[in-house]
Amino acid sequence: MEGGKGAEAGTSSGSSSLPNKDFKNKQTEDEVTENLSKIRVLDDEDDVDDEYHEEGFSKFVPGPLLPLKEQIDKDKDDESLRRWKEKLLGCVESDLNGEKDPEVKFLSIGVISKDVGEITVPLPVKESQSGGPLFTLREGVQYRFKLTFNVLHNIVSGLMCTNTAWKGGIQVDRIKSMLGTFAPQKDAYVETLDEETTPSGILARGLYTAKLRFEDDDKRCHLELDYSFEIKKKS
Repeated sequence: MEGGKGAEAGTSSGSSSLPNKDFKNKQTEDEVTENLSKIRVLDDEDDVDDEYHEEGFSKFVPGPLLPLKEQIDKDKDDESLRRWKEKLLGCVESDLNGEKDPEVKFLSIGVISKDVGEITVPLPVKESQSGGPLFTLREGVQYRFKLTFNVLHNIVSGLMCTNTAWKGGIQVDRIKSMLGTFAPQKDAYVETLDEETTPSGILARGLYTAKLRFEDDDKRCHLELDYSFEIKKKS
């Protein structure tokens, strides 16, 4: 049927032949199929690129760390630029002692929840508090960690918090939270972590042991805190 139509069209138009409607539809379907196959190939390539970038970031090596005082001293002849740097970094030259490595000094850890309001525990934890739970929450409630800390000597890059919890010796939770990059300043930083929800059910109630660990991009550990908390039945 298609051959007849093609021959008929050929005799009516001389040496040139016009494609019929069925051929157009078939060609369109073929083009769509080909385009879809290209899209799938591109998606696969994108996955490869993502894996490549992730691998590249994991292998990234930061440049050499310089004392912050040395970086400010580079422009000591330009008074306006030096003051701009101090304002941007939140510090003054007299606060810097030439040390190269940043130091994060944690002042307190807190928990914010509608269940208990706000609980703040100064750091380091007193011996009288270390034996019992730092806080008690009810099951199925939302809460946030609140952190207060100072940054000294230099800029701390990529400060990250890892919170791991165990119940009965079995790891039940592990959460990583990125805090960010912080420059030295006179005032303390106050940061809250992402909101979490306590587990529910009879098996979720009881005492937990946990570990908070804070480290930066250079794998410097600034604090490792072992603590315990309790989850009670919702009233």
